[in-house]
Amino acid sequence: MKLYNYFRSSASFRVRIALELKGLAYEYLPVHLVKGEHKQPHYAAVSPSLLVPTLVTDSGEALGQSMAIIEYLDEVHPQPPLLPTDALGRARVRALAQLIACEIHPLNNLRVLKYLVKELKVEEEAKNGWYRHWVRTGLEAFERELAQLPPGTYCWGDTPTLADCCLVPQIFNGQRFNVDFSGLPRTMAAFDACMRHPAFQKAQPSSCPDNEG
Repeated sequence: MKLYNYFRSSASFRVRIALELKGLAYEYLPVHLVKGEHKQPHYAAVSPSLLVPTLVTDSGEALGQSMAIIEYLDEVHPQPPLLPTDALGRARVRALAQLIACEIHPLNNLRVLKYLVKELKVEEEAKNGWYRHWVRTGLEAFERELAQLPPGTYCWGDTPTLADCCLVPQIFNGQRFNVDFSGLPRTMAAFDACMRHPAFQKAQPSSCPDNEG
């Protein structure tokens, strides 16, 4: 398998975590978003949406969108599972994951932040305030959801799931923008547990070959 990704991309980070949790080998192919490499013809031939990540399967099929990629990996390589065995549990975990992937992340990804600055002429600190506001608001909702669930080591139970694959990259990026994480005990306990897990350590940006610090 091949993974086209950018070390700082939250969506790419999610997929790297899933690959590491499942112990799957892959070729790391960097696509530098800030330099616009995702818009170049050679990458457009792989990803018509011009987004990262893209997973190229062993059979040569190119798959986009991190959530779809992770669920594909979970179906094709079911051990260890990233979703619970029961339908209700799977729905709960997907809902947690989507709170981050569909509610927080789209408001704060690189192209949105660049549009705020370049097109709307928003000042740097105002842009950072935008980021912090929406991440904090989203994580407060995430915390309220976790508070309704039985206690566990991770977001759901005592093994990592799709929800943890989404949570950790969001916290990493939030740290870069000095988001306030106080008052989120379940959320941050799950994050801390993840960061003690070797798979999350191997997948983090500092371990990537294109890491720029």
